[in-house]
Amino acid sequence: MIIDTLGWPQIAALLLLAQRGLEELYSQRNTSRLLSAGAREIGRSYYPVVATTHLAWIAAIFFLIAPNAEIHISLAILYGILQIIRYWVIGSLGRYWTHRIITLDNAPVVDRGAYRLIRHPNYAVTIAETFLLPIVFDQLALGVIIGAIWYSVLIYKIELEEQGLVDRRRQSRMGGGQTPIARLSAPVRSHPRTVRLS
Repeated sequence: MIIDTLGWPQIAALLLLAQRGLEELYSQRNTSRLLSAGAREIGRSYYPVVATTHLAWIAAIFFLIAPNAEIHISLAILYGILQIIRYWVIGSLGRYWTHRIITLDNAPVVDRGAYRLIRHPNYAVTIAETFLLPIVFDQLALGVIIGAIWYSVLIYKIELEEQGLVDRRRQSRMGGGQTPIARLSAPVRSHPRTVRLS
């Protein structure tokens, strides 16, 4: 029976899929509004790689972890705390939060909320949760493997984002710009070529 193949890992994967699906709707709304305001997308051809990696992580949780896997409650609580931080990051960007890299010319960089503390908080949270969730179900090897894959994908995505933020940061230091920059969350949304995730 199907019910026999479902355990807490599968339930977690389904909830995660629903969560990210709702976030995608919010992201699409923000993306459409920003593009209508004259923003442009950077790294469009790379986005399918990011989306596929994200879905692969969820699929790995569903298919590769046994339904009766051991659950570490303390780590599950820590994962829940990461979700609170995740939505703090999203709230810091508000209407400018998107999954894709969207940049608005002549706009200063958002530096409020989580972005006052580290440069790319969404990417830091993404790496942490990708690594942590499999470990909640006692799957350290899976967490390390999928976390390493995500890290590699996001490092290049961060480089793409940084390319779009160069002029924004220069203008912000000079006091220019009229509207906040549309900085990408993903996720995971660090510095190019320094390979520092933050």
